[in-house]
Amino acid sequence: MKRKETSSNTLLVNGTNGQNGHHGQHDHSIDVIGDDHISTSINTPLRPDAFEKDDDLKIELISKHFREIMQILGLDLTDDSLQGTPLRVAKMYVKEVFSGLNPDNRPDIKLFENKYKYNEMLVEKDITFHSNCEHHFVPIVGKSHVAYISSGKVIGLSKINRIVQYYAKRPQVQERLTVQIAKDLMETLETEDIAVVIDAEHMCVQMRGVEDTQSSTVTSYYSGKFENLDVRREFLTYIGLNA
Repeated sequence: MKRKETSSNTLLVNGTNGQNGHHGQHDHSIDVIGDDHISTSINTPLRPDAFEKDDDLKIELISKHFREIMQILGLDLTDDSLQGTPLRVAKMYVKEVFSGLNPDNRPDIKLFENKYKYNEMLVEKDITFHSNCEHHFVPIVGKSHVAYISSGKVIGLSKINRIVQYYAKRPQVQERLTVQIAKDLMETLETEDIAVVIDAEHMCVQMRGVEDTQSSTVTSYYSGKFENLDVRREFLTYIGLNA
């Protein structure tokens, strides 16, 4: 099933979609939003024309603009080590770290009958992922723990990992990533009984600003039977988070 996401709740500042309307001036409230890691939409904010350019053209354009960024920084692009960097970065952005923006890259998932009649929770824990903070475009590194209770259908275990990776491979906010994984699994598995917990470190916290290298961020989503405290505690015990 292919999905196209649209954002109906993108932030408007002074009615100009994040710009103050005065060339060369900067609205510092935008910096506050980024530093506070505020999300403005459950959906990834995408323009309607997001997929009109094919991957090859996107790579060409990103390579050109990244070359300009490097030149502005004063780097010598005639150096053997740097000559290929703009193209490498462009390919990485389009084909790897932001490949989850394209709905064509969503994993193909098939449902199977729950022939074993297994009616307890299934937990896939410690799913490692790498994402990127949409506010500073630096890495978010963490683990996702996912559980569901079958309503009669199941999916291959690796598909759970692939769904996590699909949504992680975009500019993200951790709260949004948590919800997107949960909502997709609810729709895919045709069950309300879903739990998702993410524990991640944010390089935008470690590398800049407060420069805290010890903290991590935990987010969660519970629905259906996982809203029952006993069921939730069981899940948290399995993933090692229940005191």
